[in-house]
Amino acid sequence: MTTRPAEQPQAHRSGFACLVGRPNAGKSTLTNALVGAKVAIMSEKPQTTRHTIRGIVHRPDAQLVLVDTPGLHKPRTLLGERLNDLVRTTWAEVDVIGMCLPADEKIGPGDRFIARELARIQRTPKIAIVTKTDLATKKQIAEQLIAAEQLGREVGLEWAEIVPVSAVKHYQVDLLADLMIKYLPEGPPLYPEGELTDEPEQVMVAELIREAALEGVRDELPHSLAVVVEEMLPREGRPADRPLLDIHANLFVERPSQKAIVIGAGGQRLKEVGTKARRQIEALLGTPVYLDLHVKVAKDWQRDPKQLRRLGF
Repeated sequence: MTTRPAEQPQAHRSGFACLVGRPNAGKSTLTNALVGAKVAIMSEKPQTTRHTIRGIVHRPDAQLVLVDTPGLHKPRTLLGERLNDLVRTTWAEVDVIGMCLPADEKIGPGDRFIARELARIQRTPKIAIVTKTDLATKKQIAEQLIAAEQLGREVGLEWAEIVPVSAVKHYQVDLLADLMIKYLPEGPPLYPEGELTDEPEQVMVAELIREAALEGVRDELPHSLAVVVEEMLPREGRPADRPLLDIHANLFVERPSQKAIVIGAGGQRLKEVGTKARRQIEALLGTPVYLDLHVKVAKDWQRDPKQLRRLGF
């Protein structure tokens, strides 16, 4: 009688993955779906992401650290150039890259530009991710999967995998995590169990305020809006069972006309921004919040190196 050797326990894997794609390709929504919590802000406006937010996916046999970069684009300002530099630096440091291609939109020049850039990175495995399948028909999804394969051939890029997903419906999100983990090196966890992001709380609070302020505004505003949290302090003299966190933040725009848009008639829009942001911040931090918002004009800050530094870029 022969006995089978006992199965070796699977080695733990840990490392970094990056989601790339043209602006508004679904990278932030997919990051949040993979992590299972909101760590990246979402907006219908392109080029919303400005920080490389890390979301952490915990598995018994692996830890996948997701880096959500800004969308690579043709820069028109110093801020745009710095965001593109941030993207390329991130690409060079991760273990696997996923390129997001929306299922409901045909592949265009922006996708080809990014794919050509990716083709220059030799050793890093690259996965084509057909996103937003909930917005497309089966025929569109099939056509986009074929188009993704053709895009790779066109630019000299060999995809390690091609996978359709829907972050909204959570379709194949876990499968995508499995595929990415496959390409991570063996190693111990990089972050403590339960930690979902390494972003400082103040940065995440500022991002939630900016997300609320971007909702439903004209196209001119998204790139001109920056948020800085000046202070986050527990309210003194509150009983232990009724804490209150005071948050004071400034919203910076480039022109007085944009300030008027953010504030709205009689301050109504800024009040709505504050209410929405406060709910999100309280959910994030797990404590009641008093949110004090002020809108200020920082003329042409996207083109001014000194102001970019002051605003954290």
